[in-house]
Amino acid sequence: MMTLSDMAVDVLTTADGREKTAKSRAHAAAWFAARDAEAPLPIGQASPPPRPARPERPELLDPRDVPKRKPGSPQGRIALLHAVAHIELNAVDLHWDLIARFTDVPFPLGFYDDWVRAADEESKHFNLMCDCLEELESSYGALPAHAGMWRAAEDTAEDLMGRLAVVPMVLEARGLDVTPGMITLFKSANMDSAVAALETIYAEEVGHVAYGSKWFNFLCGRHEIDPREQFHALVRRYFHGALKPPFNDEKRAEAGLPPDFYWPLADGQAQK
Repeated sequence: MMTLSDMAVDVLTTADGREKTAKSRAHAAAWFAARDAEAPLPIGQASPPPRPARPERPELLDPRDVPKRKPGSPQGRIALLHAVAHIELNAVDLHWDLIARFTDVPFPLGFYDDWVRAADEESKHFNLMCDCLEELESSYGALPAHAGMWRAAEDTAEDLMGRLAVVPMVLEARGLDVTPGMITLFKSANMDSAVAALETIYAEEVGHVAYGSKWFNFLCGRHEIDPREQFHALVRRYFHGALKPPFNDEKRAEAGLPPDFYWPLADGQAQK
């Protein structure tokens, strides 16, 4: 029987995006079936790779070298969908890596429930984006993509609290800020499939940010650390640059992120 950590490494060492996400969803289904049967799978221990396997394409470029395209043009909309697909595929790996990398830290099973669910949903999101690209006669890998997406994982490979602070509570929270504008853009282009896909992503990403906030606060409580001060210290250590307003304060609050966590780290922080 595969342990949950074995399943995580199986996903992380699979290169093709569609195959990776199919494995991710199958492993998530197996985990929850066992949970429903009150016979949870063992967490186990495994050695996740330093970097996940990736397909030959897309070509990964320094963020400064990724071509900029006007989002109002057809090519710009394809580029935007491609960028979101790339983010979602990285998120699949980030969540499985979190599961496998930190098995030395004791957690209730609810921790694993949350991150397996998040990985499953990110897998769905990647496939939704790929479907939208294929409708437009494109595909994931047809354009170059951002090479820096795994940097947060590398920087926090030995710091679980840092990982929770930077990945769900900063990077995924950023998705809550920018996705409404993307939905408006695709609505104006009458691209119903893209709108529906992005609305699904928007609704479910709130949960992923909330999982980060919940387990970050759990660890702070375990160690009797002030969560806000710890969050500020870790983001300043591991996140490169200031946080960029405007912030979606309502959705961030829904995810358990109060303004005094992120505003002091923002560009133009004197505003608040």
